[in-house]
Amino acid sequence: MRNRKQYLDILQSINIKLMKSATLSTVIALCLSACGPGEGSGTTTLSDTSAPDEATTPVSDTAWVSLFDGSTLNGWHSYGKSEAGKAWIADSGAIKLNASAKKDYQTKGGGDLVTNDEFENFDLKLEWKISKNGNSGIIFYINEDTAKYKESWNTGLEMQVLDNDGHSDGKIPKHRAANLYDLIAASPENVKSPGEWNQVEIIANKGKLELYQNGLKVVSTTLWDNSWKEMMAASKFKDMPD
Repeated sequence: MRNRKQYLDILQSINIKLMKSATLSTVIALCLSACGPGEGSGTTTLSDTSAPDEATTPVSDTAWVSLFDGSTLNGWHSYGKSEAGKAWIADSGAIKLNASAKKDYQTKGGGDLVTNDEFENFDLKLEWKISKNGNSGIIFYINEDTAKYKESWNTGLEMQVLDNDGHSDGKIPKHRAANLYDLIAASPENVKSPGEWNQVEIIANKGKLELYQNGLKVVSTTLWDNSWKEMMAASKFKDMPD
C-alpha cells in the first residue's frame, strides 16, 4: 500500500520457460486475475528472479522468456481488450493494479491481465505476495474468445492467490492459496503471511500439471483424462462452456 491507494496485483520480472516439445501456439495464454480483494483492500505481487532481466525472444524451445521488461506493460493486455486497462501500471520494477475504484467484483479500468504471447507446454516461475484480505489468481490455459467466455476464469485453470485467514474464500476447501481453484487442494499448505513473498512454479507439459509453492510440490494432476473430466463435473465449472 502506497499513498493510501489500494493495490491488488503486482508483477515483477515474470518469466516462462518453453518445454522441449513446446511451440508458440494459439491454445493458451497466461492471465493474472484482477478480482477484487473482497473484505478489504489487497495487494498481490508476483516476481521471478531466475531468468533474464529484460524481455527476450526465445532462441530455442528451452529458452527462458521474460514476460515483463521491468518498466512497461509491453506484452500484456486486459482480457478481451487490445491493451492493458488504465488501472494497471508499471512502477518501481513491478506491474500493479490500482484497486481503489471498484466495479462489481473487479476493478474499474482493470480486467484480468493477459500475456500477448501464447504458450503450450511451459515452466513458469514467479513470486507473489498479497496484502491483508487480498484475493487474486494466476490463470492459465485460457481461450480469449469473449463471445463464448465472458471471463478468463470461464475458460482457464487457476492457481489461487489469497490471504487465507483474511478472505472468506479461505474458509472454502479448494479455494485456498496455491489450490488448483475449486478442483484440487494444495498439500502441504505452506503459504506465507500477507506481505511476504511466496515462490511459485507452474509446470504444464504434455497433459501433466504440477504446481509448486515455496519449494514444495503442492498439486500434481493429469489433465483431460477421465478422472479430470469427473473432477470437473463435480466442480463449479460443470455448467461452463467446454
